[in-house]
Order: sequence, then C-alpha cells, then structure tokens
Amino acid sequence: MLDHFPKAGIEYPHQARDYFIPVFTFFCCAVSLVIDGSGSMAMQNALGVTAWIFLTILLVGENKEIRMQVAVAVAFATVGEYFASIYMEGYTYRFENVPLYVPPGHGMVYLTAVKLARSGFFQMYARKIALFVFVTGGLWALWGVSGIPEQGDQVGAFLFVIFVICVLKGRSPLVYLGAFFICTWLEIIGTAAGTWKWASIEPVFDWTQGNPPSGVAAWYCLVDAVAIGLAPKLLSGLQKLNMWYKTIIMNRI
Repeated sequence: MLDHFPKAGIEYPHQARDYFIPVFTFFCCAVSLVIDGSGSMAMQNALGVTAWIFLTILLVGENKEIRMQVAVAVAFATVGEYFASIYMEGYTYRFENVPLYVPPGHGMVYLTAVKLARSGFFQMYARKIALFVFVTGGLWALWGVSGIPEQGDQVGAFLFVIFVICVLKGRSPLVYLGAFFICTWLEIIGTAAGTWKWASIEPVFDWTQGNPPSGVAAWYCLVDAVAIGLAPKLLSGLQKLNMWYKTIIMNRI
C-alpha cells in the first residue's frame, strides 16, 4: 500500500533549509498564537504584518514552482477561512474575524509541509512516520467518538479517514504527513490559547466536532492538493501570456 513512498534503506541528502523553515514556522506559530490569545486587535495586526514579512523572506530562496504553489495555497486557504469561519461559523476567532496573519500563516504552513516532505529524515523514515501518524491520529479519532470526552468529535473521525486515504492514495503523501504535524501543532496551541474555538456541532450535518477536530489535517491535504495541481497550470499560463506580450511588443517595433 505504500509503494509510492520513498524506498527504505537509502541515505537521502540533508539540507539545512529543509529543517530550518519547519523549526522556524513551528516556533512562530506557537509564539504568535499565544500572543494573539490575549492580545489586542492592534497586536493581531502587527503579527499579520510580521507574518507577511517572514513569508516573503522564506520564499526568496525558493524556485518559481514553490512560490506559485504557496501563492495558490494562500489564496485557496484564505477563501476557505472566510467561508468556514465567517459564513458557516464552523470555528470562530476571538474578534470574529479572519486575523491578518492567517493568510501568510497558511503559506508558511504549506511551505513547512513541503520542506518536511523533502527532508532527508522524512525520506528515510517515511513508512515509520506514516505508521506513527496513523496510530496517533487513529487513537485521537477513536477517543473523540468513544463517548468519554464531553465534546464528541464525529467530524474529526471522518476527516481522519479522509486523511489516511489521502496519504495512501494521494500523489504527495509526505507533504500530507508533514501537514499533519504542523497542523496538529497549531490547532492544539491555537485552541488552548483561546485564539479560536471550534463549534461543538458542525453546521452542515449537525455532527459533533472536537476543539480541535482530530482529523483537521485533512483540510490541509485539500489545500496541498489544490496548490500542487494548480500551480503548474498557472505558471504555464503566465509563460504563454508573457510570450504573447513580447510578440506584440516586437511586432510594434
């Protein structure tokens, strides 16, 4: 079932950038979410400006494909935030808005998942990491529907099944695994700090929903899939547009 994973027993190269960006993002997420959990709107906006600066700096060393993927991820995830939070009220931020740092934050999260997926560590231990995630996430999902916690989590269990399918059948399984770690990290810290809160009942199917849902990383799988699938088409379109523009200029000359 894991034939599309990197081959085991091979020494894969380690690049400092593949580890620096995830560590930096994990740290920034923790600090930002804790600060925003009790900070003012002005502080929230300051965190947003800082996040955009950080994302821009991190993208300087990336190729155009990765930059386009991040741009798509930011756009798609931002639309999803306004739909799921503001319109559907599936979860709500402290000031009932979408904080300014959220769009660039999604870009950093996506970039972190990509870097983890390409790191030598993930390449060498892909199967063991997948097993760890399946067991840990599976136990979390089962706990949510066991009837033991006060706030059930049918949504989380459903999303975790989707997540497992994405890892087993998707074309970027290591990106999805990377997303699981950074997503779980920021969701646990964000909800614990009170930066946002998930509704106890999901607004479409009236399913119980944890705070956070156990399988919430599945949403990031969707973001990753859209970014990876759409970025090449956009780059190709921009290249054709550029050639068309140059042709017009040359003809005028």
